[in-house]
Amino acid sequence: MTRVMAVGVFDLLHAGHLHYLEQAKALGDYLTVVIAHDDTVRKRKHEPVTGSDLRCRLVAGLKPVDEAIVGNHPNTPMYDILDIVKPDIIALGYDQEHAEERIRKDLLEQGRTEIKVCRVSGLSDDLDGTRKIIARILEMRTQKGAE
Repeated sequence: MTRVMAVGVFDLLHAGHLHYLEQAKALGDYLTVVIAHDDTVRKRKHEPVTGSDLRCRLVAGLKPVDEAIVGNHPNTPMYDILDIVKPDIIALGYDQEHAEERIRKDLLEQGRTEIKVCRVSGLSDDLDGTRKIIARILEMRTQKGAE
């Protein structure tokens, strides 16, 4: 059985998230999705719109997902989650800013040479990201106010 791990914030679920998870699932037999801890989201991106427990429940309900878990606190070493998930493949989304080569190098240095890193393609929709959706809503609100 090939175990795939996908990671992300998954704040305000949208078609881009589903596309990413469908592609990640196609890489193997069992898909575990690691939802970013709220403190990690705050540290690296923005204040999450929804909490990690709710985001985890929503992602767990998606058809391609076999298991969803909340990731470690940001003070925990990033790769500790691998001991829990035990993936054969780490699937990165097209827009995830993880440096593929850095992850491969880190895995090699840790002796985790059995884990492959794959980047999946993006969705060709213009509303494939949470920030894009929020920007569109604000734009529509501004236009409506100008009428």
